Amino acid sequence: MQLSTDITGRPGAGPVLRDAQTFWRLPPHRLDKLLALTRQADRVELKLVVPAAAHRSTCASLGIDLSRMSARTVYFLDTPDRALEGHGVVARVRSVENRPDDSVVKLRPVQVRDLPVRHRRSKRFVVEVDAMPGDFICTGAMKQRLGMHDVERTMAKGRPLHRLFSKDQLRLLGSHAPPRVRMKDLEVFGPVDVRRGKIGLAGLDRLLTVERWAYPDGSSILELSTRCRPEAAVSTAAQLASVLRAYRVDVTGLQQTKTSATLAYFDRSGAGGR
Repeated sequence: MQLSTDITGRPGAGPVLRDAQTFWRLPPHRLDKLLALTRQADRVELKLVVPAAAHRSTCASLGIDLSRMSARTVYFLDTPDRALEGHGVVARVRSVENRPDDSVVKLRPVQVRDLPVRHRRSKRFVVEVDAMPGDFICTGAMKQRLGMHDVERTMAKGRPLHRLFSKDQLRLLGSHAPPRVRMKDLEVFGPVDVRRGKIGLAGLDRLLTVERWAYPDGSSILELSTRCRPEAAVSTAAQLASVLRAYRVDVTGLQQTKTSATLAYFDRSGAGGR
C-alpha cells in the first residue's frame, strides 16, 4: 500500500505524515519504500548529522554539555583495502567509561527477506532501519557485551582481535566476509574518541541521543538520534522535525554514516593498523 503519494497534495495524507516528511525529505517513491521497510524491522533509528559549522550553535541551542557526557573509544576492523565495507559488513569494538565494553558485527545494507530464519528468530540479532534526511538504510546487527577494559587491554597488548567477538559473531562475520578474508587479515581503524549522552526536549516523547565523534586532526561529527518502534516511526519523525525546527537545528546538511566516515578518515591518514 502506498502512503506517500498523498503528500504531494492529494487529500488523506494527514498532517503527521506530512510533518514526518519535513524531516525525511524523501521523494514519494523513496518514502513509500522506507515506510514498507520499517514494517519489516525490529526498530527504527532516526538520525541527523549536524553540519560542522553548526556544532557549537546546536549544542548551545539544545543545552548540550559534551564534557558531562560519557566517554567512549571506538575502533573499526577491516582489511587495508576495506574489503568488509565493500561487502556490506561492519566489525566494531568499543570501550565505554565505567561500563562493560562491547563488540558488534553488522550487515549493511541487509535485505530482510534474504535473512536466514535463525537470524530473524534470534533475540541477539536485531534488524534496524536507520532513517535520516534524504536517505535510509536497513542494518542487521549482532552485539556482544564484553568485560570492563577488555578492548583497552586487547589493543594495548596486541592480543588476537577475535577474542573480542563471540562464536556467533565470528560465524556471522565469516559467512558474509569476502572469500579468503579471515580475522587475522583485519587491521584496526581508530581510535575515535566519542562523547555520548541523552537529553530531554519539550515536544519529544522520548530522549534524544547526542554523539560527538572526535578525530585526531580536530575534525568531528555531531549526530542527534532517537530510536522508536516501527509503528511509531512516522509520529516520532513528525515530533522530531517540529522540535528541531523550534530549536533552529539545521536538517539540510550532508548526511553520512559514522562508520564510513571513520574508515575513510583513517584510510586517508594512514593511521589504520596496529
